[in-house]
Amino acid sequence: MMSQYEMQDTTIEYERIGTGFPVLFLHGWGMDRRIMSGCFEPVFEESSLQYCRIYIDLPGMGKSVPGKEIRNSDDVLDILYHFAKDIVGNRFMIAGESYGGYLARGFVRRYPQMVASLILLCPLVYSEAHRRNVEPLTVIKQDGDFLRTLTKEQYDSFTYMNVVLTKSVWKLYQRDILPAIMEQNRYFLDHVLDGAFSFDVDRLETPFPGPCLILAGKQDTQVGYKDQFALLDIYPNATYCAVNGAGHNLQIEQPELFRALVSQWLSGIES
Repeated sequence: MMSQYEMQDTTIEYERIGTGFPVLFLHGWGMDRRIMSGCFEPVFEESSLQYCRIYIDLPGMGKSVPGKEIRNSDDVLDILYHFAKDIVGNRFMIAGESYGGYLARGFVRRYPQMVASLILLCPLVYSEAHRRNVEPLTVIKQDGDFLRTLTKEQYDSFTYMNVVLTKSVWKLYQRDILPAIMEQNRYFLDHVLDGAFSFDVDRLETPFPGPCLILAGKQDTQVGYKDQFALLDIYPNATYCAVNGAGHNLQIEQPELFRALVSQWLSGIES
């Protein structure tokens, strides 16, 4: 069921599913909660593990409306803290994708006592594009006959960063990603919101002791997979996996492997 959380003049749209230990899901830049629920819900539906999943739309994305106080990632983190305190609980898991993975690490830096564990899916490491060690666009697999059925607009969107260009991946892209692209507040994202933090999210006083899963795509053109390996120094209990045959949308390009990796990791931290 969809709900709303209001703070000052910002409205956060969110969805709560299931009961148990809480997990807060943070999607990437310009996306909405569907990119997270689309890939993670099958994991929980196939598992006996009990988690309360809380999927949100970040300010200015999806159905969430940014207030005038939201200008940078510090501001986004501030409202996430209040949302977590009021809605999620005192201690929880965070799952962050891309920009959401950057926000998740900001949360660890500022509020480490609230974070029990982390899942970082193709996480952004550096907000500055010139610092990122990314890969050139390399298509791993494509179905030419299927691609010719797409309109030019669909084709351009689908092939922009995906490296597995098949009908099955398109269906997941169309379900979990394309709607957010069509609905995003481009003016806010392009001209108002500064995605950088004012502080270094990875300069922790002490290494984060909790379990962490880091998943990266070896053909990721947006955040790469090499910068994420360095996170093991500050997340010493992390499991790191660089998936070949996957780009920035790893979860839809290798969905079976994604579900297996997340499911195995969750089972491991439970035991």
